[in-house]
Amino acid sequence: MDIQDKKGICELAAKYVMEDLKRGPELSSPEATKDFIKLHLYAEPHEKFIVIFMDTRHRVICHEDLFQGTIDGATVYPRVVATRALFNQAAAIIVAHNHPSGIAEPSQADLFITKRLKDALALLDIRLLDHFVVGGAGEMISMAQRGLI
Repeated sequence: MDIQDKKGICELAAKYVMEDLKRGPELSSPEATKDFIKLHLYAEPHEKFIVIFMDTRHRVICHEDLFQGTIDGATVYPRVVATRALFNQAAAIIVAHNHPSGIAEPSQADLFITKRLKDALALLDIRLLDHFVVGGAGEMISMAQRGLI
């Protein structure tokens, strides 16, 4: 093997490693997901709704703050979530939002939008894996763990 072959192999390996790193961490457990979400929602003064776009191996492609509201609500549009999921070529998503009131218990509006999102995304073969609600002191409720998805 000459120097050009070794250089080509090294370049290919570097490209592979960089692509893997660019994809993001694999969120394969509720704990890993909770840690990721806490970094983005904890102590926000207004309600914020984020979406984590993931590939088929549940690695993060990217995340976006899609909607921001007031101290007690944010309007979420399934059409916007679906459009962004298609744009990012996501196979699955996890959504999360905070309750500035500090109470992590999902509201009826939270349950309603979760069902609407799941139904809309299912038509596009995109899985809604979970919807987390973040309350005060880092308390989080996973709707999937509660059987609500």
